[in-house]
Amino acid sequence: MAFSHQDMKDALLQKLGMDEVPRIHKRDVENLVIPAHIRNKYTSMLKMHHSRRRRSLPSLAGILKGIPGTADISGEYVYSDTTRQRVMFDMEARIPDNSEVTMAELKLYQRASHHKRFTVERKSHRPVSNARVSVYWVEVLPNGSNRTSLVDSRLIPIHETGWKSFDVTQAVHYWSKTQQKTPMHLEVWIEGERPGSYAAEIAKSVRFTTQEQTDNTLGKPELVLYTLNLEEYGSRGDCDNQNKDSCCREEYFINFRALTWTQYWIIEPAGYQAFRCTGGCKQPKRNFGYGERRCTVSESAPLPIMYLVKKGDYTEIEVAEFPNMIVERCACTLDNISIV
Repeated sequence: MAFSHQDMKDALLQKLGMDEVPRIHKRDVENLVIPAHIRNKYTSMLKMHHSRRRRSLPSLAGILKGIPGTADISGEYVYSDTTRQRVMFDMEARIPDNSEVTMAELKLYQRASHHKRFTVERKSHRPVSNARVSVYWVEVLPNGSNRTSLVDSRLIPIHETGWKSFDVTQAVHYWSKTQQKTPMHLEVWIEGERPGSYAAEIAKSVRFTTQEQTDNTLGKPELVLYTLNLEEYGSRGDCDNQNKDSCCREEYFINFRALTWTQYWIIEPAGYQAFRCTGGCKQPKRNFGYGERRCTVSESAPLPIMYLVKKGDYTEIEVAEFPNMIVERCACTLDNISIV
């Protein structure tokens, strides 16, 4: 199961029916354009993945019901044009110690545009009523350049005024593992709901409150964090100060962008919390020749991945859900039989 770098590599190759990692080079990903249907498929799988993860915490729905986010952070627009906006959040000391971010919500205030040219549809075109808004986490690299990772994408009505929410949980997890000492940057892309210049032009009518309103707190981008106190709500079997020597599940973050064999091959996600099993197991006085009980994975979950496939001189982008990529629970096992 994919809970070390080598095990993860084996799981990826087994799923793809390959003997070795494809040789993808930097030139293969330069000027790479992700087709809309591929991006939408990945986003859909990502939403299902997040939904499954939340259902796996039986108490979470009750904890969040009717309770506002534990941290309400105002952000600043640092760049804005008709199709892209950059938002920055100062995250210093925002996540409490010994807690886990179970959900993060980006809230943007949409101000409807009633420009005359958008109120009358051209007869030669099908009506356009939505725009696709995608949110990316922006990784600021040491050389000053940026790298982005898609975290949410959905259609929103064009002619509406009010708050729009986006799931940026994955972005907060990325930031917390790689860039805790710097602000968190998100990029918002506004595109047409379907291919073609007309839909793209109509989408430009979508306006989120920009840096011109910095004197007015109403309308500033907001980040709402829902956190769990791990001392009170820690998942059964997770490591803590009391049981760290016995079999338990500990955090283990895999950064695809830092591994030489995945940095160009895996497009999304940038990395993920895989977890792993650690600690010892109590041994019976007699083992009847079956060997020792060991701390191993008893439950696991899949992970959606967007990756490149080399076909001759061409590369194609594909999306698939890879099994056994995330440890859900650890247990002591004997002869591959879980002992609870």
